[in-house]
Amino acid sequence: MEASAAKSDFFVIKALEDGVNVIGLTRGTDTRFHHAEKLDQGEIMIAQFTEHTSAVKIRGKALIQTSHGEITND
Repeated sequence: MEASAAKSDFFVIKALEDGVNVIGLTRGTDTRFHHAEKLDQGEIMIAQFTEHTSAVKIRGKALIQTSHGEITND
């Protein structure tokens, strides 16, 4: 594991309904989609920001837990 990846916090996304979309967005001058996952109710995804991922878009009802707290989107 490279040093920069070891320092990055992980975050948890728990689907509260079927069909929650998790979309990773790239870094750089042009923000683009580079990865997508679909979660069903009760499924959990553990992720982190990397040198390639600068943002994550979540569609659907989910619980997001980070080192800064947790939030539920409606």
